[in-house]
Amino acid sequence: MGPKHTLPGLPDRGRCLVMGVVNVTPDSFSDGGAWFDPDRAIEHGLHLVEEGADIIDVGGESTRPGAQRVSAQEELRRVEPVVRELASRGVAVSVDTMRAEVAERSVEAGAVLVNDVSGGLADPAMARLVASSGVAYVLMHWRGHSHDMQSRAVYTDVVQEVLDELRDRMEAMISAGVDPGQIVLDPGLGFSKRPEQAHNWALLHDLERFHELGRPVLVAGSRKRFLSRLLGDAKGEDRPFAECDAATAAVTTLSADRGAWAVRVHDVRPNADAVRVAAAWADGGAGLDEGRSEPLDRGGR
Repeated sequence: MGPKHTLPGLPDRGRCLVMGVVNVTPDSFSDGGAWFDPDRAIEHGLHLVEEGADIIDVGGESTRPGAQRVSAQEELRRVEPVVRELASRGVAVSVDTMRAEVAERSVEAGAVLVNDVSGGLADPAMARLVASSGVAYVLMHWRGHSHDMQSRAVYTDVVQEVLDELRDRMEAMISAGVDPGQIVLDPGLGFSKRPEQAHNWALLHDLERFHELGRPVLVAGSRKRFLSRLLGDAKGEDRPFAECDAATAAVTTLSADRGAWAVRVHDVRPNADAVRVAAAWADGGAGLDEGRSEPLDRGGR
């Protein structure tokens, strides 16, 4: 297991946390816009909490390969009411955004984590916002926007290069005033990582190396193409994204065993089960009480 980290505003369960995904978008690769309506998104977020999510990650802009950006106003229109309502219900809410303006408004609405897939590169104002707000911040490895990110997936040693680039970004954010204790690192599975070149598998295999940077690590592999490619049929057809949830739970178990701070997933219950299995495995069941570990929460945080 990895080192223990406590982040401002976020729960500490003594195990890998589960971050449930709520995409308030019409074009997400994983759920096809099922939660685009704010009321449905709120309902879905609450359902994921009941299923065992520790954090709900609300995003209003698709980052699938090839996706075009939406305006800041449209992104805010999508996410702000969802963040506000979930936070008012006691849910630990993350906002998935590359824009400082959206992050600021979401934090004002109650978000306790900013999940920035650009690692502060897409918006130069992000570092100042994170520093001034004191909010927890996910810094992901990123080489460019979705429309051309796969063309940048060129590596000699993917693990070392991602590690070095994350270190550089973390140092840049700290130099801009961000407290190191706010930062979570994400190796960016699927972002400028090619499934046919096993970039993602190499990062997962060597996940423990990211503890060298001294910060908690988020793993976000749920329903991504490297899984659908692995599980493809004999004709060479990738398995549909939504049929990769069992494989995602396997990745969750292995990531938790290698010290991941949290996993970001779409189908929460099997992954909530998986992190509990990994925790019991790690300590030989020493933390269990008559065969039962911490129960799933049924309500507010």
